[in-house]
Amino acid sequence: MAVPSARCLWRALAPRCGWALAGLEQRLAVPAVPSPATTRPYAAAAAKAAKKDAKRSRQEKGKEPAREKPLPRRRPLMSKPVDDVYLTWLYRRPSYGLEQAVAMLKSFQELDFTHPKQFVYINVFLDMALQKKKKVDPFSSGVSLPHHFTDEVNKVLVFTENEQEAEAAREHGAAIVGGVELIKWILEDEIQADFYVAVPAIIPKLIPLRNKLKKKYPSIKRNSLGSDIPRMVQFFRECHEYSVQDESVIKTRIARLDMPTEHIIANLRAIIHDICTFKPSNFDPIVQRLVIRSSTSEGLLLNLDGILPRVEKAEEKEEENAAGEDQQKPAQESLGA
Repeated sequence: MAVPSARCLWRALAPRCGWALAGLEQRLAVPAVPSPATTRPYAAAAAKAAKKDAKRSRQEKGKEPAREKPLPRRRPLMSKPVDDVYLTWLYRRPSYGLEQAVAMLKSFQELDFTHPKQFVYINVFLDMALQKKKKVDPFSSGVSLPHHFTDEVNKVLVFTENEQEAEAAREHGAAIVGGVELIKWILEDEIQADFYVAVPAIIPKLIPLRNKLKKKYPSIKRNSLGSDIPRMVQFFRECHEYSVQDESVIKTRIARLDMPTEHIIANLRAIIHDICTFKPSNFDPIVQRLVIRSSTSEGLLLNLDGILPRVEKAEEKEEENAAGEDQQKPAQESLGA
């Protein structure tokens, strides 16, 4: 039992006395390596800080004003081509006077050997803007043309419960005349008409038809509500109807190509003047562009000078009134002398 106790004593005293084995010296010479368990929290914190720095740097770079790319240079459009064959997108679209454009449409028909009685159409591009964000609501209207170009007659329905008014409506060509009994048939699409006319006494009973008829619902604004039944029936049987499409375009026919040029121009002016009544005169003109064409021809851009109704501004009127007063003063002075 003495030997084991001596060996244990030597192991306890060896470090204090400077005694060390070779293997112990090698282990003491190797530097201590920290375990992954102890280093993990510090590494995660460092990675998180690095991510924040990277994100901050990206944000600072994003705040820097971006350099504006220079717009591509575009060649200005030329006014008039020299040759008969040219690239249309390099030149401004030519505009024509009204008489010149109608004459060109007639010549196109002769050169192409197309039908001489084909319809003439206009495309009217509108400016519906008013003050700020307000604008003109899309509308539909009927206008009495000075020269008829079709034998078609509109189908007019008259709402009235008065026998005398009903008889007058039938005499002047109303297709359907009746009272509240027509409401059910209209809602079920058993009766349809091009225009609906009513007298003021029956209008409160027609409220169920408001959503069904929509823009065709009788109203004073459309001149389809009133007491003069013969005048309303005659107007709507012969009137030419047009409406706004795609919020700012009117496409409608106005005449036949074989009609005299004066008649085609008169019909066009009647429609344009009626369109201009839907926007107050103190704003910019509602008609921005006007294109005329036939059924088989290309569209010709019209020059609006002389087509739009002339509207005198308030300033011009004041100047004219002031000039008139200045002319009257010398005359009055001469009379007084």
